[in-house]
Amino acid sequence: MYAIPLGDDGAELRPLEPWHAEEFLAHLDRGREFVQTHIPFGAQATDVGSARALLQSYADKRAADTGSLHGVWLDGKLVGGVLVRIFDAAHGVCEVGCWLEPAATGRGLITRAMRVLIDWLVDERGVHRVEWQASSANQPSIAVARRLGMSRDGVLRQSYPYRGVRQDMEVWSVLAPEWRTARARAVHKDR
Repeated sequence: MYAIPLGDDGAELRPLEPWHAEEFLAHLDRGREFVQTHIPFGAQATDVGSARALLQSYADKRAADTGSLHGVWLDGKLVGGVLVRIFDAAHGVCEVGCWLEPAATGRGLITRAMRVLIDWLVDERGVHRVEWQASSANQPSIAVARRLGMSRDGVLRQSYPYRGVRQDMEVWSVLAPEWRTARARAVHKDR
């Protein structure tokens, strides 16, 4: 369908679909403990069938226009992804998220992929508010929200139980006018 280059380092954003189940499972297995330090993403995908089921659930969300899943490939290898966990077209709001295996960290892949996704959400889908939620302990995720120019809306104290501990969840967001202004500033700065 599409392969969007994320720079000149061999990184691409592509659809992540049910037929990628084996590759997706191998990717999760390489980074499972790292990814699941703060988020349960992929915890139910423990074999090819359950990996396919997780990918199918996002294919179903895409078909219902309630979410989507996009992989990040580096030199042809799936290393992470970005997603629209919740999408509400009628209200112009969504929640985005990400995951990445440890070998691919520190390259700005998620920030670059998320910029492409937010551009599409704002420009093509008319989203007004893009939200990001992360455990206060998940500093890499919070750093991405900051790099994207999101504002910290607040903290939902002990709102999410994970691995036997109630997590403080930070809510970050960017509004469409803010996103467009920041993008225009970045384009002007590059000239």
